[in-house]
Amino acid sequence: MEKDTLEQLRYPIGVFEIPENITQKQLDDWIRILEHLPQRLADMVTPLSAEQLETPYRPGGWTVRQLVHHISDSHHHSYIRFKWALTEDNPMIKAYLEKEWSKLFDAKSAPIQLSLDHLKAVHAKLVYLLKGLSKEDLQRKFTHPEGNEETTLAINVSRYAWHGSHHFAHIENLIKREGW
Repeated sequence: MEKDTLEQLRYPIGVFEIPENITQKQLDDWIRILEHLPQRLADMVTPLSAEQLETPYRPGGWTVRQLVHHISDSHHHSYIRFKWALTEDNPMIKAYLEKEWSKLFDAKSAPIQLSLDHLKAVHAKLVYLLKGLSKEDLQRKFTHPEGNEETTLAINVSRYAWHGSHHFAHIENLIKREGW
């Protein structure tokens, strides 16, 4: 498979780019994406068979099952990061080894409904929190230990709207390619 094709499979909506100026409309759009992701994802993956759930979205990529569990795990971490940044002064967050998490038995075998339910609950809490944040709150920061990168909460809203859409597109494109 050509490198360009693999890159397109890997980043179907492009790589995340930090927005320069964030408008209220953009924030509202990103929050809406986060609000609807759990139901959109559930609607897309619930009808899939066990065999389809074990299909990687690209050569060398995670299976649909692993993707669903990863989205839930990652967005759980994001929710905690928002809370840390709102209650601490630019905290150093804890990174996690997502590739290693994806190899754990639950990511490879647990029913996807567990993560769909978890994602629904986490996003309900996250969206409720985000809708109540002030402009000042959205400028609060946390630091990621990899590269000592500071991130504002406004940028993190953008990042996780992208992240959910990124993995949603992985699964959606697989379903289209396979004709499911």
